[in-house]
Amino acid sequence: MGGERTLSTRESRRNRHSGRGRARSGAAPRRRTRLLAPKPPKATTRPRKRPAPRRPVGRRTPESVTLLGLIITLNLVGLVMVMSASSVISLEAYDTSWYYFKRQAIWAGIGAVFMLITQRVDYHRWARFAGVGLWASIGLLVAVLVPGVGVNVNGATRWLGYGPVVIQPSEVAKLGLLLFCAALLGRRITKVHRADLTLRPVLVVSVIVIGLVMAQPNLGTSIVLATIVLSLLFVAGMSMRPLGLLGGVAVLLAVVGALAAPYRRARVLAFLHPEADPQGTGYQTIQAWMAMAEGGVSGVGVGASRAKWGFLPFAHTDFIFAIIAEEFGFLGAAVVLLLFVSLAVVGIRTAFAAPDAFGMLLAAGITAWFVVQAFVNIGAVVGVLPITGVPLPFVSSGGSSLVTSMTACGLLLSVARQARPLRRGATRTATPATSGVDGARASTTGGRRVDGPSPSPSPSSTEPEPAGV
Repeated sequence: MGGERTLSTRESRRNRHSGRGRARSGAAPRRRTRLLAPKPPKATTRPRKRPAPRRPVGRRTPESVTLLGLIITLNLVGLVMVMSASSVISLEAYDTSWYYFKRQAIWAGIGAVFMLITQRVDYHRWARFAGVGLWASIGLLVAVLVPGVGVNVNGATRWLGYGPVVIQPSEVAKLGLLLFCAALLGRRITKVHRADLTLRPVLVVSVIVIGLVMAQPNLGTSIVLATIVLSLLFVAGMSMRPLGLLGGVAVLLAVVGALAAPYRRARVLAFLHPEADPQGTGYQTIQAWMAMAEGGVSGVGVGASRAKWGFLPFAHTDFIFAIIAEEFGFLGAAVVLLLFVSLAVVGIRTAFAAPDAFGMLLAAGITAWFVVQAFVNIGAVVGVLPITGVPLPFVSSGGSSLVTSMTACGLLLSVARQARPLRRGATRTATPATSGVDGARASTTGGRRVDGPSPSPSPSSTEPEPAGV
């Protein structure tokens, strides 16, 4: 055994030496091959795909297309009429006839941006900010009443700002109060008859907001705010008994507010008999009548108005409808009325076709806002209502009114893009908008049957107030 091991050891050494010799003599040595892991293929750098632009929520519906067309048309009418009605006063005050037109065009552009933003975002998400928006509106209304902060114009302190940039917080309060009440009633639509959950909180915030607006004083906007709240309660399904009681109290307070101040009481008397004081309280009404009579059926032509040459005060704001009737005649005034009637019809259809209670209340409240405000303004111009100084939506000169109205139109378009097709003879059933706070769509079914919105004219008021900015 030991010999075999020695022999094998010697042979191995011999073979080893013989291999070295071959290597030294020039023989090719054996190459050791080692297994290498396959190299991973080179990653091909592909260009990143850009994310697709975010599309507006919902789809294009007949209601959304019609609403957008009406809003664009009213804005174009407003720009043309502001350019015509303000040319004289702008030339006298700023040495250019385009001052108010340029301001209105800038505000219209800002309003269009806000409208596009609110249209592209699902309207349910805005319910999250309903409380924040309400408290922000209240804060702005309180700031107006602080001495040295609010801007006084024509004897009323209703504006905030510095220099050329001035805003009217009462216009922002319309949207803030509407959004809060719609979100609250939408969440509790099945408990609408419980006053402690619906009527009481709505009345508390409404009294705070309207009280602050009346303290400016601003009776016209207070009437519009009260009408918005009453329309929301009606559409939500509130019983007629408490609604009738609230309506009576609102009318009584409006009458008391109109007769409390001497200048308001004079406005009421001038509304009943403007010819009794043609150079005083009845002057605006008589001049508006003369301008409309001058227009006749077809009008005197664009830019050819005589009333704007210092005869009709606030021709580009509160009394712009009189300039429309003078320059375009009865036909032009009828077209403007038809535009607002169409806006009311499409808004009501949008409310009926809304997917949930929050959308229905939001659409109904915004529609009531525009229709009632237009009714009050036009009624004051033609002499069937006292002068309140409420601007004509989308048409009168004023930045705060225009931007806030365009923002509300974006919300209305968002509801219209998610509207369900209406069938003839079908009955709409309100579903609780529990998603209003959570940001999702309405999830629960059931609920009580509600009727459609019925925007009714607000009670008359008697306060002169120039519009907007």
